Formats: sequence, C-alpha cells, structure tokens
Amino acid sequence: MQTPLSIGVDVSKDYLIVACAQQSFAHTKLANRRAVLFAWLKQLPAGSRIGMEATGSYHELLARLAHRLGLSVYVLNPKDLRHYAKATGQRAKTDRVDAAVVARYVAKEHEHLHSWYPPSAVQRQLQRLMRRRAKLTSARSSMRATLRDVTSLRAHSRALLKHFDALIAKIDAQARELIKADQQREQAFQRLDAIPAVGHAVGIGLLTSLERWALPRADAFVAFIGLDPRPEDSGKKSGRRRLSKRGDPELRRLLYVAAMSASRTRVWAPLYQRALARGLARIEALVVLARHIARTAWSIYTHRTHFDPQRVQRA
Repeated sequence: MQTPLSIGVDVSKDYLIVACAQQSFAHTKLANRRAVLFAWLKQLPAGSRIGMEATGSYHELLARLAHRLGLSVYVLNPKDLRHYAKATGQRAKTDRVDAAVVARYVAKEHEHLHSWYPPSAVQRQLQRLMRRRAKLTSARSSMRATLRDVTSLRAHSRALLKHFDALIAKIDAQARELIKADQQREQAFQRLDAIPAVGHAVGIGLLTSLERWALPRADAFVAFIGLDPRPEDSGKKSGRRRLSKRGDPELRRLLYVAAMSASRTRVWAPLYQRALARGLARIEALVVLARHIARTAWSIYTHRTHFDPQRVQRA
C-alpha cells in the first residue's frame, strides 16, 4: 500500500508547479488542462493531501478534479502562506519555492485546516458575480476619487459613473434571477432582505457566503468575514484590538455600509448609540453594529427564522 503524499501546487493560468513534502518526489510542471491534471491525479496514492493558494479561478479545475478523485483538498489563504514562508526562513520566492512551502504547510498543519469542497453550479455563478461586482465597485470608487476635483471633466465623470452603476445593477439583477430560480434559496434571501438596512446587495452577499460555507456558530461567521477583533496582549500590556480582516473584503465592506444605514434606523440605532456611549469611536461603533447584523443574518439563515426587532432590543 502506497503512503499518502502531502502535495503543494503553485497555480497559474497556463501551468502548475507541483512539489511534495517527501524528499524523493521531484518538482513537476503540468499544463493547467483537464486531461493532463486528471491523468496525473489518478497516479497519486489514495488519501493524499493536496494544497494550493486561492487564485481567483485558476485553481478551481485542479481543486474540483482532486476532490472528485477522493483526495483531501485545501485551498489556502495566500497571506497565511507568506507568513509561513517567512517563519520557516525562506529567502527566495519562486514558483518552485512556493509549491514546496505549500507542501510543507499541508504536511504539518493539515489536521488544523478546513477541507475544501466544490460549490454547486449556482453557488459558483453567484460567487463569480459577486467577485466581478467587487471589482467594479472598487474601480468606480477609484475613478470617482481621481476625477473629483477635475471640474472640466465633471460631465464625463458623471456619465462614466452612470455606466458603472448600470453594470453593477445588471450584476445584481443576474444574481437575483439565479436566486429566484430556487424556491428555498429565494425564501432564505427574503428572510435576510427583511433585516432593516440590509437591502438587496448586502442580502445577496450574505446569502452567497452563508449558503456556501456551513459555519457552526454566529461568531464563526463573524470571524469568516474578518470582523472579529484580534487581541494583542502580552503580560500586563493590553494592546489595541484590530480587525483580523481575514475574510471576503467585499462582504465586509457591504456590512459596514449596511451598518452606516442601520445606525439611522429605529431598530438598530440604540445599539449604535450604546456603543458610542461606551467611548467607542464612530468607526468602531459601526463595526460593532456590522457584527450584530452578521450574527443576526447567520441566525436567521441557519434556523430559518424571521427578523425579530425584540431580539435586537434585548441584545
């Protein structure tokens, strides 16, 4: 019986560099094509573990094929791998080095990692739409800031902003059509959309994440988004808490925007005012409110309940 391997892969659009934690396994370069990857994966021992960085969409083919063949798949945060490489004394950064770092990381840490599993076709479409929406929103903000003080281009700037708004609205409409096609998904969306200050865009982002990743607790969902506070304490020193910012930056931004709107509503305003009364700055109070909205969304989605303003008041 062959010993399972711990494999790391550096993924690009056209090819992959493969390394293994076992020293006898040499680096391999493979074309990022279905037939090539399938033939290579079938040769791996049963129970092997394969890790790769999240790379937009380039890693998806390898991850899906490996999962289909029963391998343990880990899609890893690039930031974690950079820190791990520095901690292990890596002084270079090449495709081969990156693949070897991933292999070593999977071999040492696989017991503490979450295995990847493939999304459904609709989940994959929703994820891609939300990624494109995030890029358009970022580009719109950059363009608006760049042209804000250029009065001679104000008319052109406004026209271009309208085009961005139309594109974003089109993406939202496509996402809504995907959601409406399934009755249970539509009902879940309606329950999330009923949370004051959430709205369609935030509701789509929440539904996409909550449906894709089954998280066991509300705090786990908050941490998944990256809204969890990161303590920096040592001895008698109590350091300043900062957000971990580990999750989807677009969902984190959407929830912050929702919190700004929520702070002016009858339901959420008391929570916001209490946070300010504790001495928190405005941004900190809005983050507290965003966490409350995220926990509420997780509870409503997980338990299939409806928004209850009385629970917010008791909080």
